[in-house]
Amino acid sequence: MESYQAEIAAAAARLIVEEGLDYGAAKRRAVKQFGTGRRGGLPDNRELEAAVEEYIALFCADTQPQELRALRELALQWMQRLARFRPHLGGAVWRGTATRHSDIYLQLFCEDSKAAEIALIDMGVRFEVRSVPGFHGELVDALSVHVRCDTVQESIGVHLLVYDQDDIRGALQPDDQGRRPRGDADALRRLMENMQP
Repeated sequence: MESYQAEIAAAAARLIVEEGLDYGAAKRRAVKQFGTGRRGGLPDNRELEAAVEEYIALFCADTQPQELRALRELALQWMQRLARFRPHLGGAVWRGTATRHSDIYLQLFCEDSKAAEIALIDMGVRFEVRSVPGFHGELVDALSVHVRCDTVQESIGVHLLVYDQDDIRGALQPDDQGRRPRGDADALRRLMENMQP
């Protein structure tokens, strides 16, 4: 990685870990920090993920495993509550790079796109609806709730991305490194069993 890309990746990694920014927003802020006079390509998401892992190992090794476990436990609770929508966990909580500042991203696969909203209303859960880019750039509904996680003493964003039930087939394809980009509740339980105490 070029020196400029390495600097951007390091700065963006700090923003992701310390402030909970997503990769795109972190790259944009990192570029602004270095000013517009410098030119060079941006790190790709794989390079940025490696920088995040390095940052966590250097600065958060004593707290991050417990924070990750707490977020995975919270994600599992929501997956159990929404089991009829075949929830799958993705993002930093799935990949293992989450900290107390990370949000939880669950993909729901519904026969009726409004069914998840109705389920939340029936549970008495307040949520916000917005549209976000989906797996292939298409817009999907995101139902966002904020939940207190006492273990990390933070309010955690839980974002439920609503897909058509047939979209699950393509959602489970491995990435270019052969890793699963998301997993269901059973896969999450296996990850948690293999975590260091």
